[in-house]
Amino acid sequence: MSRPLRIATVNVNGVRAAFRKGMGEWLAPRGIDILALQEVRAETDDLTALLGDEWDVLHDPATAKGRAGVAIASRRKAEIHRVTFGPDDFDSAGRWLEADYDVDGTIVTVVSCYVNSGEADTPKQVEKYKFLDAMAERLPKLAEHNPLALVVGDLNVGHRTLDIKNWKGNVKRAGFLPEERAYFDRFVGAEGEDGYNAGAGFGWVDVGRRFAGEVPGPYTWWSQRGKAFDTDTGWRIDYHLATKALADTAVSYTVDRAAAYDERWSDHAPVVVDYAI
Repeated sequence: MSRPLRIATVNVNGVRAAFRKGMGEWLAPRGIDILALQEVRAETDDLTALLGDEWDVLHDPATAKGRAGVAIASRRKAEIHRVTFGPDDFDSAGRWLEADYDVDGTIVTVVSCYVNSGEADTPKQVEKYKFLDAMAERLPKLAEHNPLALVVGDLNVGHRTLDIKNWKGNVKRAGFLPEERAYFDRFVGAEGEDGYNAGAGFGWVDVGRRFAGEVPGPYTWWSQRGKAFDTDTGWRIDYHLATKALADTAVSYTVDRAAAYDERWSDHAPVVVDYAI
């Protein structure tokens, strides 16, 4: 490519509603090559009609109609895609979609992922841990499958205190539980460092944190309640997790935060990264 590969991810909070509120106006000039979506909550025909013929669309809807749903839209056709994830008795439909893309002779693997939101001390949290366990099993295999692999999406965990504005008030709440954050320690930890036993740290890179540095945010989700958006009282729960080889090609990272509350088309902001592959 004459320019970097631009990959974006966003939880659209219902793709039909997002387009009614202005998603198309954001997307048209943005120059995105691969677009990962979560919480699609629509039929495949709806999605393809909204995006248009110039996009090749892969969509894995949830088992329950109108819930979850992940998709990847791209300017090029996927070489292959996979949705099998976790144990046979685990329903991951609408939450994990992998696709391989040929980028000028280089294969890049992209995953659109939507981790369960969970709820502390309830069966919903048990399901979330099942999903995170499945991620812990899949990530090393994914990196082995392709050294240029990327997991993007709404991962519904703020990894560090830098990732949530009011973290002290959320340490017992799903999304910032110590047990959840420990998974992310493992995902982005490297083998043999920070106390990891050999093979325990997977070495994936949180591209957003690498670019932002040791500063609060930048946040990607804000509660619809109160003045959370206006005061930037947010959470950084939308990620680009890349293998080291792919992360090393990243040349820019942007959170497309709306200019004002009434200009939002989702409660999440898109996260856009350019990879000079």
